[in-house]
Amino acid sequence: MKKILKLGIPKGSLQNATINLFKRSGWKINVEGRSYFPDINDDTIECALCRAQEMSINVESGIIDVGLTGLDWVAEHESDIHVVCDLIYSKVSASHARWVIAVAKDSPVKKLEDLRGKTISTELVKFTKRFFKERKIDVNVKFSWGATEAKIVSGLADAIVEITETESTLRAHNLKVIHDIMKTNTQLIANRQAWADPKKKKKIEQIAMLLQGALVAEKLVGIKMNVPENKIEQIVSLLPSLNAPTVASLYQSDWFSVETVIDTRQVRDLIPQLLKAGAEGIIEYSLNKVL
Repeated sequence: MKKILKLGIPKGSLQNATINLFKRSGWKINVEGRSYFPDINDDTIECALCRAQEMSINVESGIIDVGLTGLDWVAEHESDIHVVCDLIYSKVSASHARWVIAVAKDSPVKKLEDLRGKTISTELVKFTKRFFKERKIDVNVKFSWGATEAKIVSGLADAIVEITETESTLRAHNLKVIHDIMKTNTQLIANRQAWADPKKKKKIEQIAMLLQGALVAEKLVGIKMNVPENKIEQIVSLLPSLNAPTVASLYQSDWFSVETVIDTRQVRDLIPQLLKAGAEGIIEYSLNKVL
């Protein structure tokens, strides 16, 4: 079958997380050595590795039909693309990351206006320049090739604009956050011409649906147990679920099989309660997708 879609996979920190997400969604992507064109078990898709920072540029130009990148890099390049859906995942936590302005802990800089005339180091150069220009604060923004936190320590910058999820790296470099400038998360983006093509749009929508289903499933688990008839009402009352739990009678028995899907954060507290209430043979299992 002729390949109909060029799919961009972000190379770098999100690469493994993205490949794992596709695996849970039903696509196996195999990256061999230094190749920029991974194999995928779908003969209608052609994969290419691309830095997240450049993804929206390549999608806008049509080099790639659809790809995954951060809202931050779409904003940086002001790319004219179609945002298909948000995909909140990362290498650390399933939440939004933040771009922040940070200075040394002992810096006299307390607020944005204190940065007037100062040097700021960042990868997010265009967005940072626009941010300060809109506030009429004149700053010198320099591009950072990496290790941005060290620029303050080495005296190359007075402040940095950097992405963070937990602020642990900033604290390790004795830096403090004085202002948040953007929240960002991964997005599935498409070239506008590709989105207008019925065949490509159908395939993109399939990818979006299954990726989102896999992300929902990541936060949930299934549990199944056996419950005696005289305990069924008490057990069911303990169970949170997406809908009502599934209850089925066991063959030639006054016991029932009860099954439901719950938030992973609830399991450790719930299982002891279920055992105490009379449930037996409790099984917890992971989920690939919830749609």
